[in-house]
Amino acid sequence: MDKIREYKIIGRYMKDHLMQMLAVLIFSFIFMLIFYLYGIPIKIYGYAFLLCFAVGFVMTTISYWKYRSKHIALAGLFSRITVECNDLPPAGSLQEADYQEILLKLFHDTAQEKEQEERSKKDMMDYYTLWAHQIKTPITAMRLLIQVEDNARNQSLLQQLLKIERYVDMVLQYLRMENMSSDLKLQEYKILDLVRKAVKQDSSVFIYRKIPFELKEMDDTVITDEKWMVFVIEQILSNALKYTNEGKISVYMDPNERETLIIEDTGIGIQEEDLPRIFENGFTGYNGRMGKKSTGIGLYLCKKILDRLGHSIRVSSKVGQGTRIAINLYREQLKTE
Repeated sequence: MDKIREYKIIGRYMKDHLMQMLAVLIFSFIFMLIFYLYGIPIKIYGYAFLLCFAVGFVMTTISYWKYRSKHIALAGLFSRITVECNDLPPAGSLQEADYQEILLKLFHDTAQEKEQEERSKKDMMDYYTLWAHQIKTPITAMRLLIQVEDNARNQSLLQQLLKIERYVDMVLQYLRMENMSSDLKLQEYKILDLVRKAVKQDSSVFIYRKIPFELKEMDDTVITDEKWMVFVIEQILSNALKYTNEGKISVYMDPNERETLIIEDTGIGIQEEDLPRIFENGFTGYNGRMGKKSTGIGLYLCKKILDRLGHSIRVSSKVGQGTRIAINLYREQLKTE
C-alpha cells in the first residue's frame, strides 16, 4: 500500500475518533490540574501520566490496526459486491451489525429482482423469436400465392409483402444481437459474393421500381461473418431503394481507401443536421418523418453489428444529390461484448 493511501487512512481514523481523543485530552488536563492544586509532586502524576499514555498508545495502535484491516477488507470486497456479499468483515459494534444486516437484505433483494428480470427478459426473447419464425410460414405461403398470377396488382402486393418480411428479419437480428458473440462464424469471403447475395433479396424491388443497379467488379476478400454482413448490406441497399426515385444505386470498392466498400445512391439525401444522429436507436430524421418510411432501427442495427464484427461505417450525404455509405472492412479487433 502506498504512503498516500496510508496517510489518508490515518487522517480518516483521527477524524472518526476525534471526540474520543478530545475526551482523553480533557480528562488528562482535569486530573493534572487537580493533582497540581492538591500539591501532589509532579513526579508522581508525571509517571502516572506516562504510564496512561503508553497504555493509551498501545490501545490506539490496536484500534487503528483493526480499523485499517476492516477498511482494506471492505475495499477488496467492493469489486466483488455485484457477485457475492458474504465476506463482510466482522461487525465491530451493534451499529455496524445493523448496517450489515440492511446491506445484506438490500443485496439479496436486488439479486432476486435481477434474477426475475433476467427470467422475464429470456421468456420475452424466446416468445418474440418464436413469433418471428412462425410468421415467416404464412408470409412464404402468401408470396407463392401472389406469384401464381403476374400482374401489376400482385406485384404491388409482393412489394408490401417483402417489406413485412424485411421487418420480421430485422426483429430476428435485433433479438439475436444479444448473443451475437456466440453466433459468429468468421471466415474469409469474397466481398462480391456477399454483395450479390444481399442484392438477390432486393432484385424484385429493383425491377419493380426500375432503379438501375451498378455493381463494379471487385477481387477483394474480407474476414467476417456471412449472415451478419449480408444483413448489413441488405439494410443499406433497402434504405437506398426506399429513398431513391431516380438515378441509380452503385456498389464498388473505394479506390482511395483500404478495404472500404462503398454503397452510393442518387436519392433524396439526408439533412446535414440529422447526420450525427442517424445511428441512434429510433432516430428517423426529417426525411424519415416526412415520408413515414423509416423505423429508425436499420442503421442502428448496422452500426452495432459492424462494431461487433470489428468493422466501421461512415455516412456522407447531400440533400437532393444522394447518400454515400462507406464500410471499412479492415477488422482491427473483434468485440465480444
